[in-house]
Amino acid sequence: MPGENLSREEARERAALLSVDGYDVSLDLRSAVGDGDGDGDGQPRTFRSVTTIRFRCNEPGASSFADLIAPGVTSVSLNGRDLDPGEVFDGARIALEDLAAENELVVDAQCAYSRTGEGMHRFVDPEDGEVYLYTQYEPADARRVFANFEQPDLKAPYRFEVRAPEGWTVWSNGAGERADGVWKFAETKPISTYITCVVAGPYHYVTDSYERVFEDGTKLEIPLGAMCRKGLAPHFDADDVFLVTKQGLDFFHDHFDYPYPFGKYDQAFVPEYNLGAMENPGLVTFREEYIFRGKVTQASYEARANVILHEMAHMWFGDLVTMEWWDDLWLKESFADFMGTFANVGATRFKDAWITFANRRKAWAYRADQLPSTHPVTADIRDLEDAKLNFDGITYAKGASVLKQLVAYVGQDAFLEGARRYFKRNAYGNTRLGDLLSVLGETSGRDMSAWARSWLQTAGVNSLTPQVLLDAAGRVAELAVVQEAPESHPEERPHRVAVGLYRRTPEGALVRYARVETDVEGPRTVVADLAGAEAPELVLVNDDDLTYCKIRFDDTSLATLKAHLGALTDPLARALCWSALWNMTRDALLPARDFVALVLRFAGRESDIGVLQMLHAWANSALVHYAAPEWRATGEELVAEGALRELRTAGPGSEQQLAWARFFANVAFAEPDLKLLRDLLDGTTTIDGLEVDQELRWAFLEPLTARGAADESVLAAELARDDTASGKRHQVRCLAARPSAAVKAQAWAQVVESDALSNALVEATIAGFDQPSQRELTAPYAEKYFAAIERVWRERSIQIGMDVVRGLFPALQDRPETLRATDAWLQAHRDAAPALRRLVLEARDDLARALRAQECDATASAG
Repeated sequence: MPGENLSREEARERAALLSVDGYDVSLDLRSAVGDGDGDGDGQPRTFRSVTTIRFRCNEPGASSFADLIAPGVTSVSLNGRDLDPGEVFDGARIALEDLAAENELVVDAQCAYSRTGEGMHRFVDPEDGEVYLYTQYEPADARRVFANFEQPDLKAPYRFEVRAPEGWTVWSNGAGERADGVWKFAETKPISTYITCVVAGPYHYVTDSYERVFEDGTKLEIPLGAMCRKGLAPHFDADDVFLVTKQGLDFFHDHFDYPYPFGKYDQAFVPEYNLGAMENPGLVTFREEYIFRGKVTQASYEARANVILHEMAHMWFGDLVTMEWWDDLWLKESFADFMGTFANVGATRFKDAWITFANRRKAWAYRADQLPSTHPVTADIRDLEDAKLNFDGITYAKGASVLKQLVAYVGQDAFLEGARRYFKRNAYGNTRLGDLLSVLGETSGRDMSAWARSWLQTAGVNSLTPQVLLDAAGRVAELAVVQEAPESHPEERPHRVAVGLYRRTPEGALVRYARVETDVEGPRTVVADLAGAEAPELVLVNDDDLTYCKIRFDDTSLATLKAHLGALTDPLARALCWSALWNMTRDALLPARDFVALVLRFAGRESDIGVLQMLHAWANSALVHYAAPEWRATGEELVAEGALRELRTAGPGSEQQLAWARFFANVAFAEPDLKLLRDLLDGTTTIDGLEVDQELRWAFLEPLTARGAADESVLAAELARDDTASGKRHQVRCLAARPSAAVKAQAWAQVVESDALSNALVEATIAGFDQPSQRELTAPYAEKYFAAIERVWRERSIQIGMDVVRGLFPALQDRPETLRATDAWLQAHRDAAPALRRLVLEARDDLARALRAQECDATASAG
């Protein structure tokens, strides 16, 4: 990735010098069809891209540069003067000398189709040979498709025109029509480069419309569209996508008082997508896995709705008003993450989405906030590589949690009124932290600076622990909340919390009988209003999940949970307790085997399907990473027995049955368990109500393959049964999972030594390669990993580099020797790319955490 970076200082200098009046972009995509990925002589397949940029320079005579990553440039013209491409283009930038006050730059380039999900991605569907294209740019890959000024604060309107193969349809941000073989699109509003978009191909396309009449009588009509590959059309539930879309548009119009500003609203579900989705105005792109080929639980539909609403919130937070530089990425991502759940609860059928947020999204934030790479929500983003890595649990989930805390702090009405003023004052512009804080200060009457310093400008997560003193009569004499902060990030923050007291009823239910909302500040806060209450069996210090913190328990509360967690009737309180217990396991405060035992004892009684599926993932992680190695085999046996027991007792056809079936497949290892999976696949055994559809078949095949109970011929037969793009990804993952040294060598070579695989197949191969049951087979690759990663980072795209560095780190070689090898690499490569070092440091931290947890678990055994 040499020469492709852009520093914050360079961006600021260019923004101070230039302003952009508009772009005309002409793309010729007719070269997309045909066999192969290149032109036959080892060069990538390319398309013609002609860009005209009209811009002003406030210092005539000055120099600057435009951005372009392309295999070749045919011509460059600046203000009618032809420039020598060989002199002005270095592969990533076009040098612009002696600028006038008003300028016109024309660049005719040969840009490359991508196989890594960056720029103009080209996908060939193995099912029918059809070619599909789409673009993905964030944070800075529009320059792989057209010449531009690639930074968020140089906004401009765009006019796109596209030539495409016969029979194709083309979409872009604006409305389009085809005339004389050319698709021409309406000029956009002023937007940033990274949210322009083109989707082209023989997509299956469904339409609908949204109408809204406002109080002043004005009417808004928004054409709606949704698309996917033809091969997925039989599974495409566009009606549900449109339902959530309309509910979201109603919700945001009700609360934002700013009509949707970008005309149409298309949503494209595209193959081999690196992200969950991208908020391109007028043409949102999603990973096609949100179209479900088999039976899934309501948690999957809730997650899809959340993503639809998250991206819709971006139309205002991010697209209409955009951060000036990636330092303030939170101004769009934190708000969209919060608004996704806020709207899901407020507008759709998913009324328990805050439970999912507390259990799943916050788990992502807590992990990220304890890594050595943790950063404030408002981060220090030095360059584009920093920006790419900061699409993380801090920017998304912690930021959203902080906003949830902010709503509790200033009140929902003041928060939403602040948002409304923010949109109207900054429409089509760029902002920084202070712009938002000033309107929130106006609407709330509070000084936002101290709150921002504590919550947005410092890193780390606090722990809150209850202290309970009882009087002689057995009532609460004093209840206090103790706040702790890690040494690395010692900030003790102000928390608005609800403290809940719980006791069991005569019938055995664990219910709340007292609740007090209070402000926690400093190391110890006494909750005076709870004095005199009956003695609690459980104290929940962040009841209702108002703040962002790690919950801890006093001894009585922990003992109550170990004995009666399943009796806790409130689903949100139960989810918070599960999350707290998992954090304790990760922090080596609760032995992994104790957490596993709690899951086996109480997960079968969990009513929230999203929480249940999260518990399955955590229990598996506890076994693989945190359990003492000498107990692993015992733990695997206990978990497999428990999963099978719950599978057999779950309601026929229920979501719980499906979740337990998938979990059982994931943990099956003994021959009787593997035989059951084989029998379910061939139909010689059935479980009442369990439909073994195609997706579940692949879920059963991976453990069979990894354990040596299914070979390549079985996988070939399954691919023949499911000869689709999705089937191919599953087959590649299973092939790499086979327990063979030769298989591992081949998988390693395909990912590390070659760039022949697409991003999706790289991801599938890495997932199959790294099997917990094959630690001995993958042990030789620990040394190879450290020898290869700097070269991989230098030679491959940043997305593939991230996939390899994260995915192939030898985490399963969980021994002190691996930790020492990691430290040795970090010591010897102090000058490596900061983003690469960050990834290795994060992986090292996960490994060190696993070793501490294993020691805790082993100590529990010895005790």
